[in-house]
Amino acid sequence: MQIVSRQPSEVAAPRIGPLSILPVFLDLVGKRAIVAGGTAAAAWKAELLIAAGASTEIFARPDELSAEMIALSEREPALRLFGHSWSIASLQGAAVAIADVGSDHEAAAFKAAAESVGTLCNVIDRKDFCHFQFGTIVNRSPVVVGISTSGAAPILAQAIRRRVETVLPPSLAQWSVLARDWRERVVAKLQTGKARRAFWERFVDLAFGPAPDQSLQSALSHALKDAARLNADGHVTFVGAGPGDAELLTLKAMRALQSADVILFDDLVSDQVLELARREAKRILVGKRAGRPSCKQHEINDMMIRLAKAGRRVVRLKSGDPMIFGRAGEEIDALEAQGISFDVVPGITSGLAMAARLGVSLTHRDCARSVRFVTGHSKNGGLPVDIDWSAIADPLTTTIFYMGGRTADQISRQLTRHGLSPEAQVAIGIDIGRATEQLCYTDLADLPAAIATLGQDRPVLIGVGKVFRRCVAGRRQSMSDNRRTTAARSLASRLLAPTTF
Repeated sequence: MQIVSRQPSEVAAPRIGPLSILPVFLDLVGKRAIVAGGTAAAAWKAELLIAAGASTEIFARPDELSAEMIALSEREPALRLFGHSWSIASLQGAAVAIADVGSDHEAAAFKAAAESVGTLCNVIDRKDFCHFQFGTIVNRSPVVVGISTSGAAPILAQAIRRRVETVLPPSLAQWSVLARDWRERVVAKLQTGKARRAFWERFVDLAFGPAPDQSLQSALSHALKDAARLNADGHVTFVGAGPGDAELLTLKAMRALQSADVILFDDLVSDQVLELARREAKRILVGKRAGRPSCKQHEINDMMIRLAKAGRRVVRLKSGDPMIFGRAGEEIDALEAQGISFDVVPGITSGLAMAARLGVSLTHRDCARSVRFVTGHSKNGGLPVDIDWSAIADPLTTTIFYMGGRTADQISRQLTRHGLSPEAQVAIGIDIGRATEQLCYTDLADLPAAIATLGQDRPVLIGVGKVFRRCVAGRRQSMSDNRRTTAARSLASRLLAPTTF
């Protein structure tokens, strides 16, 4: 097999997927805002503007004022209520203008007037006449979370808000104020980079606990001193990205992605996972795929070392678990030789993810005494020459072959030669944890034909063992039971049906 090297690439994946709308936060403190209309909906928008610190003016005739608007004007002395309709002159100099109107004709006129004087406008419930939209709000001010579905599903936005409300403790508002108070001290004490980020990460750990008291502020003081003592050396964190589904990431993996300066990621890492990384982090594709141009291992090692010595926090992001067929051992050896610190965040290896998707216990005590993960692809392109086939052919062993698409015929032939029945059950998993995932069963004799049909160039897992036969038998029994139950219900419905003459 010809080995072709490719250079690391920084353009392989976007930092963020397409957005239906851009969330932007407006500073309205002390600025003039206009509301045209006196309805209940207009009153709610006026209340939001007032809460944001805007000097708010209402233009509506007295007979248009709702009870909500009247109550708001009595409660908020800063609100100015004009007893007539809006005009272009009234929009002049306003930062934003909101209207609740009865027709598209009125909405178009309001939008045109706002544009003529350079004012952003929103016409309530008329998306086509808006420069901006209001989102659903989670208020932990000065932390403010805005949620939008681009007008597609307001009820969904409300449901998301309820979920977020349960995650963000009310005390987060106090912590955000404290962060503002500490900012100058941190800037004066710590240089931009590793030390400053280390302090703020400790701050965040505390912020999702109880409200800040004297003891917690003392802990922050210690964290500031500890951060100031940090040296300029970088650090490498090996992170398991799992099989592809971002929801399978660990919390520790999320934190590592959020604190990285540079992310060196493999070909099989999904865009879903990369979406969760810190936006400012540089992302470099260093993938290695069989039969395709790949970065050489020494190039990856050299890059990690160079970045770490430059003081960067490097995340080496590997699909599945970094310690299973991910060449992490070679990379760790290179780091240790240079005295560079590292840590490892495990991930869900694709073999276990496939078992979970199939509902199979790989060590079911009626079927297996051990489980083996075996590489189906050596650095020379074929099967490794030192595989203990006799042990793998043990009928009480469950074996998962990784990267076995191109060697499926050899796997079938070797296992049969060493005593495993050609009828032994085999499970095949392709693109586990992704939208293109495929799962199927076959037997050992038909394994090469099945792989040829499914395609060998995608990430392939091959599971061999009695546990898969048990799973198939169980599903067949379940299907049979369901058919019998359906037939019984059908018969009962006929017997109990009223008779007509």
